[in-house]
Amino acid sequence: MASPRVLISTEDFNLAHEIAALRAHDKRVGAVCSFIGTVRDRNDGLSIGSMELEHYPGMTEKAIEAMIDEAMRRFDIFGVRVIHRVGLLQPLDQVVMVAVTSAHRGESFKACEFLMDYLKTQAPFWKKEQTPEGARWVDARVSDDAALAKWGISVPNA
Repeated sequence: MASPRVLISTEDFNLAHEIAALRAHDKRVGAVCSFIGTVRDRNDGLSIGSMELEHYPGMTEKAIEAMIDEAMRRFDIFGVRVIHRVGLLQPLDQVVMVAVTSAHRGESFKACEFLMDYLKTQAPFWKKEQTPEGARWVDARVSDDAALAKWGISVPNA
């Protein structure tokens, strides 16, 4: 049985296992591109002690599934797996994984970047950082909107 395309979890993940499952039994796969995002120890000049991510179950998965459907339409890719963690995370913890398979690397690279740009701006997650000055919610950035705009999608968040 194939893994679902989207997983929202409090548990950590293993990139090697996820890629093996994504490409299992698909002899067309010639390329796999993956991206792992981790919790940084600094943001906007402040040290980060921890980050807490919240989401709306069901709504978040549906939004990410729609993003994957759009990537499948735009790029010649075979499979996608997106894992996003929620809950309390520490610096260096893995937060997000995007993995994409295709026949050739170019399509995987483009689709992986597209999905990350889309996730950063459109996925319904809320991030709260703990800093020496107290807790703060992380706002959308103009640079994230600009990254999404290069794909012809203009949905200002910042």
